Amino acid sequence: MTEIFLIGIFSAALLACIWAGKSILFALIFGLIIFSLYAREVGYSPQKILKMWSASVRTIKSILITFILIGMLTALWRAAGVIPAIIFYTADFFTPSIILLMTFWLCALVSTLTGTAFGTGATMGVICAAIAGSLGVPIWLTGGAILAGAYLGDRCSPMSTSALLVATLTRTDIFKNLVGMIKTSIIPLILASAFYLAAGIFFEGDGAANVDVKEIFSQAFAIRPDVLIPAILIVVLSLLRLKVQLMMGASILASAAVAIFIQGANFGELLKISVLGFYPTNAELAKILSGGGIISMANVFAIVCISSCYAGIFQATGFLNRLQSSLIQFAKKFSPFASILIAATLTNMISCNQTLSIMLTHQLCKKIEPTAEVFAIHLENTAVIISPLIPWSAACAVPLTLIDAPPESIFAAWYLYLIPICFLASGRRVIVNYNRM
Repeated sequence: MTEIFLIGIFSAALLACIWAGKSILFALIFGLIIFSLYAREVGYSPQKILKMWSASVRTIKSILITFILIGMLTALWRAAGVIPAIIFYTADFFTPSIILLMTFWLCALVSTLTGTAFGTGATMGVICAAIAGSLGVPIWLTGGAILAGAYLGDRCSPMSTSALLVATLTRTDIFKNLVGMIKTSIIPLILASAFYLAAGIFFEGDGAANVDVKEIFSQAFAIRPDVLIPAILIVVLSLLRLKVQLMMGASILASAAVAIFIQGANFGELLKISVLGFYPTNAELAKILSGGGIISMANVFAIVCISSCYAGIFQATGFLNRLQSSLIQFAKKFSPFASILIAATLTNMISCNQTLSIMLTHQLCKKIEPTAEVFAIHLENTAVIISPLIPWSAACAVPLTLIDAPPESIFAAWYLYLIPICFLASGRRVIVNYNRM
């Protein structure tokens, strides 16, 4: 089958880039070329293919705007002393042995409150990474804990856009879905927490801080309670269920005000920091606090733009439709969940986008599981949580870019692996019990 052959070539190109340490943008551009040639082969003109591209990019313009705001927010939180102040006030409560567990739980709490993994990564993720870095914890472990925590809430928060999308597509009640998601996450949550605690204890010997973080921060910034206003705004506005973009915009303005009136920065300097990031001249401070800025999101910006072009091609050509029969046969031979898991993995690999993967997986598998409530839980336990485990997916690349963590961090996102693994072992029984509620 031509479609499977092309997916195989594209996947091989992605793996080759990762193996060679090259940017996955090369593989994504290659994929755009071969999928566009496929569209040309089935009868679409170059002009129509270009329209597929442009129409798809226009549909994600709000996501691209969010990326810009995230870059500005993470830079200004550094420049305004928000992150230093939070670390200064909480540093005494953290040790290398518990920081990974605390990172996982804190990110899980924030993502549950806000319903956004990106927002969690840009706020609590950056803070936890800075604290862990000051304690000498390996960044790939911290990155994994942040990924896992951020997508715990993204999966089962009543304010999560992915949870709302799944409920809308399956025509189910989001709050009943949340009950099923919570039930299927109890064992993975306990096991993941144990793993992060064990990893923290194991790496404690390497976690001795080489610098006095509180001393460095107090010398470089004015540390006082009102510096925390931009962070408090995020929490308050999220509880009021304000849109993520408005929430970030308010925090950006507050950060700029704090940086100017408390930290003594000037407006021109802040504009530069917003674009290029915050990079202090103090070497020890730079190790802990550098990063952010719109430029830091450029790679992710390109990934999402290119992958969205795939969506237009797939939708117009019916590229994935022929896979349905194979998935249905696989489901009959093994199980509906296993078939949906395979479909979700494939769609995440080729779409590089969580939202698109959810939609494509729903389209491919809606005939596999006839019970809507069960299908909704299957989607949550596959398409939603597989996305951050794909290194070239925006769901993975955005949080890791924010904290400058390597792709290897996905190997420490243990909670996300445990969800489908535990579900494969006991999911059918859990769903039956859920349906009896």
